[in-house]
Amino acid sequence: MSPVLAGVLQLLALIVALGLAYRPLGDYMARVYSSDKHLRVEKWIYKGIGANPNTEMRWMAYLRGVLAFSAVSVLFLYLLQRLQGSLPGSLGFTSIDPDQAFNTAASFVANTNWQSYYGEQAMGHVVQTAGLAVQNFVSAAVGIAVAVALVRGFARSRTGELGNFWSDLVRGTIRVLIPISVVGAIVLVACGAIQNFSGIHSVGQFMGGSQQWNGGAVASQEAIKELGTNGGGYFNANSAHPFENPNGFTNLFEVFLILVIPFALTRTFGKMVGSVKQGYAILATMATIWIGFTALMMWTEFHHGGPAFDIAGGAMEGKENRFGVGGSSIFAVATTLTSTGAVDSFHSSFTGFGGGITMLGMQLGEIAPGGTGSGLYGMLIMAIIAVFIAGLMVGRTPEYLGKKIGTREIKFAACYILITPALVLVFTAISMALPTPPNSMLNSGAHGFSEILYAYTSGANNNGSAFAGLSADTQWFNTTIGLAMLLGRFLPMVFVLALAGSLAEQQPIPRTAGTLRTEKPLFTGLLVGTILIIAGLTYFPALALGPLAEGLAS
Repeated sequence: MSPVLAGVLQLLALIVALGLAYRPLGDYMARVYSSDKHLRVEKWIYKGIGANPNTEMRWMAYLRGVLAFSAVSVLFLYLLQRLQGSLPGSLGFTSIDPDQAFNTAASFVANTNWQSYYGEQAMGHVVQTAGLAVQNFVSAAVGIAVAVALVRGFARSRTGELGNFWSDLVRGTIRVLIPISVVGAIVLVACGAIQNFSGIHSVGQFMGGSQQWNGGAVASQEAIKELGTNGGGYFNANSAHPFENPNGFTNLFEVFLILVIPFALTRTFGKMVGSVKQGYAILATMATIWIGFTALMMWTEFHHGGPAFDIAGGAMEGKENRFGVGGSSIFAVATTLTSTGAVDSFHSSFTGFGGGITMLGMQLGEIAPGGTGSGLYGMLIMAIIAVFIAGLMVGRTPEYLGKKIGTREIKFAACYILITPALVLVFTAISMALPTPPNSMLNSGAHGFSEILYAYTSGANNNGSAFAGLSADTQWFNTTIGLAMLLGRFLPMVFVLALAGSLAEQQPIPRTAGTLRTEKPLFTGLLVGTILIIAGLTYFPALALGPLAEGLAS
């Protein structure tokens, strides 16, 4: 079988699996977030944290819950790392330095999982499981909760109430993420991923020295790292490590875990607003971009540029032989079009245009299908912008799902869109202008610039993957990327929840003959075009200096 055919068949198998899971999972999540009943374990949690799950919250109260919980999470994870040397199960590792502890705490709480350290050489069992793995669950649940709050803003009228953050957080964790993660971990263990609490042990001689590996609860963390679109690996090699990703089947299964909730949330959205066709329109937009990017990545990486590529069957530099060009391309696009950041290949070693595709995927806002929750609310923001543009074209007041899109709503949407590019471009410009940060670049020229641009793109968009040529474990990069991750995560949430509150207060507008049919293919095309144009106009100059210049020169 040719490598190209193998890659296409993997993509088709993935589409079929996602299609089978779409309806039941989407409907289940709609029931979870619409139910007024609480499980017994959930009642225990509410009692323990002193929350009343039946109290409805307006957007400011909901936001306070998000920020308070996240702030406590950052502090807890920071202290856990700083005290590691005194904790049991530390495997002899010392406490984490302050700047790196801040960076890691910000990273995992912001659902980014950017790692400027070697996991197997820095973090013990307690930090990995009680710290990082826990945040993989709750940070994903926070993202889904904010998305559900925005959906309620569309679904409700003449009220500013968006639900209860604590109820949404607990339900997302207990009823959605944990059950699927348990099944996912069992599948990974059955296929060869490790799951233990063993210490560091020698596995033989390597280049004259002893090679050592430490065990850990890898499969369970791998499952939620992908399902929650987190991305932080137990080992430095991430999903290229055989303990995390043993073979071609697990590689495709992990991609499935990355994509299944973000895609299924469009069904949840459709059910909650009372029109599954609206969910299908959002799904079609996400799927069009995802399939288009995957096909373009495969073409770029399979494109033969000389005898070496001919012999290898594609651009194999930096890619695992177990997965090949097809599996690596599918994984790279899935992880950068979502806020996952897990990698099974070396993105820095992709072709110039291939590296640019991974970067552009993040710069779109990671909305196709995006992260758990963040992908849906990001796409709905883009839908509001598309409706506004369509309204300007025909001279009508724009409306979406029966809600008027006025000046206030457009201001919230515009602020949401502008925050992340501002963080990326400003931090990249400062880093290139200062004398010290460029010393961390492994390469010079266009590729070196891409390393820094990719780092801040990944951080501000809460992705977490890296070009990997950049030596990011410095005080400058740990601090600035940490700030980019926190601001890129929580500032957009402010405007999402403010928008949700504004929409929920409105009285529904009846549909007329002039209403834009947002469930039709025409709107899907408009939405795809809006997304590509906004990202292109924003990032094209920076991309021209990096991956585009490198690709054209090769």
